[in-house]
Amino acid sequence: MTKLFTSGFSHLILFIGIFIMIVPVWMIFASSTHTSSVINMGGLQMFLGESFYDNYLRVLLYKGGFFKEITALKMFFNSFIMATGVAILSVVTSLMAAYALVYYRIKYASFLFWIIFITILVPLELRIFPTYSIMAELNLVNSYFGLIVPISASAIATLFFRQFYKTVPDELLESAKLDGANTWRFFIDFLIPLSKTMIVAMLIFMFVFGYNQYLWPLLVTTSEQYWTVVMGLKMMSGSIVHRFAFVIMSMVPPILIIVVLQKHFIKGVFQDK
Repeated sequence: MTKLFTSGFSHLILFIGIFIMIVPVWMIFASSTHTSSVINMGGLQMFLGESFYDNYLRVLLYKGGFFKEITALKMFFNSFIMATGVAILSVVTSLMAAYALVYYRIKYASFLFWIIFITILVPLELRIFPTYSIMAELNLVNSYFGLIVPISASAIATLFFRQFYKTVPDELLESAKLDGANTWRFFIDFLIPLSKTMIVAMLIFMFVFGYNQYLWPLLVTTSEQYWTVVMGLKMMSGSIVHRFAFVIMSMVPPILIIVVLQKHFIKGVFQDK
């Protein structure tokens, strides 16, 4: 009886938490399907309206910004390019860094790893102006390279890959050497396939990280053509229902990525294989 009560109480707390998180999002979505006059007169709505298509299509194609040069569709494209680039580059560099730290006989490898790991403690605000100066010297301001490269080094991803490589049996490396596999072949043919769930997990993590960036894109882009979705949340104008629609659409890409790949994410983060 006590166990049943505990289980029921735990589920009740869970449902309350889900309710608290989902209801505000639903109210914003429902309100975004009404006209501005309905929201101004009646406040946030709980039920869907009849202006879904008109509101969302207008938000996607409406030219906003200071100089009316950018559409939400273009911002979604910019954010997708940035997030995808950050995710792929972060995973590639972290894979190679972790491989070098674990399998190469580097002097002070542990010390070097902790130097990499300590960079987590260095806030972006502290290094943002030196980084911007470098991007300006390389003429990478207002470019996708400027958006992606400076935030693509991930100490977190390096940590996860390093810890995973340490769980790989040494016998696998010896067997690969007996089969004539060189260092590069062992990395490509053995470690990469074993790391695929971890790779997917880190791709999701870094995609969301890149997608949610605000401060760096704000600094490194002076042209509205490189605005991202998160910047648009702050700078796009329009009626309240159009802003609600923009907020809902901005949530869709990371949610889709997480929902589609959630099994791989859980396996990669919480399991050894």
